[in-house]
Amino acid sequence: MVNYSVIIYAQEVLGSDVLSGLGFALCFGPPLVLGWYAGVLCDRLAPTRIIHVGQFSLLASAVVLALGHWLVEGPALRVASVLAAALMAGVGWSFVAPARMTALAQIVTPQKLPRAALVLNLLVMTGFGLGPMAISVLRIAGGWPTVFLVMAVLFVLSSLCLLAVPSAASHKPHRPVLDEVFEGLRAVYASPLLSQLLLAAIFGYLMMGPMQVMLPKFARQVLALPEFARGAFLGALAPALIVGGVLAMLVARRLANGPAIFAATLFAGLCFGAIGLTQSPSLATFFLVLAGTSGGMGISLIVASIQAQAQDSVRGRVLAMYTIISQVVPAASGLVSGVLVYWMGAAQAIAVTGVAIATLALVNAGWMHALRRYRGVAAAQSGHEPAP
Repeated sequence: MVNYSVIIYAQEVLGSDVLSGLGFALCFGPPLVLGWYAGVLCDRLAPTRIIHVGQFSLLASAVVLALGHWLVEGPALRVASVLAAALMAGVGWSFVAPARMTALAQIVTPQKLPRAALVLNLLVMTGFGLGPMAISVLRIAGGWPTVFLVMAVLFVLSSLCLLAVPSAASHKPHRPVLDEVFEGLRAVYASPLLSQLLLAAIFGYLMMGPMQVMLPKFARQVLALPEFARGAFLGALAPALIVGGVLAMLVARRLANGPAIFAATLFAGLCFGAIGLTQSPSLATFFLVLAGTSGGMGISLIVASIQAQAQDSVRGRVLAMYTIISQVVPAASGLVSGVLVYWMGAAQAIAVTGVAIATLALVNAGWMHALRRYRGVAAAQSGHEPAP
């Protein structure tokens, strides 16, 4: 809801596509710097403590958005408040995202961890999909102040729920931060499969930025949908991502996971590009559902595989690298998306982006040999998976 609020508020209240892309970049850009330190902390401290600190920054972001809307009159100051809120959200996510994945490994057994990672990612994608629909409903009910108030309340409630989650620090001797960062990088470099999984995540997340920046503009300008219908169109991602997560749970034990990741990314790119070629709301929604389902399945398989391949001693740092990818790549592609929409228009920008993602999936399938041979988590646990 925070990310979508920054984007939609910048587009509709401040009237700037470029500003919406910049705000999205600030929501997801800080992990590029802070994510490395967050990973080190996750391997040192109790991860739930780190989540609480990150949640406070997210709560502050919602408060700044509300105060900027209520109290600020001048356009320049309102722009500053939106960008400041986006930056606070980015700082919070830098620590929350890797910490919650690290905490997961402390509350389930290693045998159940891959499936638990699929469930966690399913919940994350559900929130991603429900965000725009919740914003639309709340705006109709009480305007932007209601949206910001509900966001703040949800952050408080989630932090209270987190108090019951057990978590423990590693108590290992602390070394210089850079030394520990490079130790994590060496662990990734030593495993071709883990390296290629992280690279596959980069290409898998390329579509997330365009989805959040291009689709609201496309729904308003090309499809000419009213407020609630726009929310419903964007909200179609919610069931699509849920279905994608469920499919990932079904195929993880039945299909070779590596080829499934490539196929899902390819199909997601083609379906996303097809959205830009239609002016029919029903057909655009159909392609959006297919893109969300296949993209959600691919990302879920990647997340579960990374959890299965990461060693406990460097798990926090490896997951922080994944978090950096999952946030910085959408931020960069979101910033580029804002520029592409400004230059090309929403429809053409969506079509070009979809073709580019599909092409990259084909290229990666040709050279990522370890990932192409990867059968999956179940095979590795049963002893039939060849060493990467």
